[in-house]
Amino acid sequence: MMQAQDIMTHDVLTIRGSATVAEAVSLMKEKGLRALIVQPRNAQDPYGTITETDIVYKVAAFGHDPKQTRVYEIMTKPCIIITPELGVEYVARLFAQSRIRRAPVVQGTTLLGIVSVSDILFHSDFVEKPKKLFIEDQIEAARDEARTICRTQGETSPACAAAWDVVEELQAEVSHQRETVLSSPAKTAFQGYCEANPNAQECRIYDD
Repeated sequence: MMQAQDIMTHDVLTIRGSATVAEAVSLMKEKGLRALIVQPRNAQDPYGTITETDIVYKVAAFGHDPKQTRVYEIMTKPCIIITPELGVEYVARLFAQSRIRRAPVVQGTTLLGIVSVSDILFHSDFVEKPKKLFIEDQIEAARDEARTICRTQGETSPACAAAWDVVEELQAEVSHQRETVLSSPAKTAFQGYCEANPNAQECRIYDD
């Protein structure tokens, strides 16, 4: 399974939260980027992101002056982060569940790179080697996603509730499968033989 570190972009541009939105736009235009990682203020401070939609929806749409508006006023912080060892399939599920398009790859407090939906599309092997997760793996991945979403967006956020709904649905599916198995008694090898050979003499003896 390919991991986040296999497909991530290593050269990541960051910006200070105190920078102006105009500076962010200038940097994004110069480098052809759609998002920037916002630098933590200290080792305990989380990473943030500012995206093109943040700028358009929160600044341009309201006529705010980009030269007076600061990055920290419109950024998303804390943002969802991923570890370099996280499998691409799990990254894709996290993106789908949290409705994000990119996330920084962080090891401890060190920023290693960034992964986007484009990286998954163009750099991973999901087309050549699709990998369906076992339901137990899906549940564990869903739990991890829920914990991450609740930690970053708040325990009472709609996204947090939706993430745990996914976990409950998967667990309910497992329970249903187990109930189905338990309600259907297993056939013995002899019963299977008789079904395949209904005219066998030994099977007719037991029928009598």
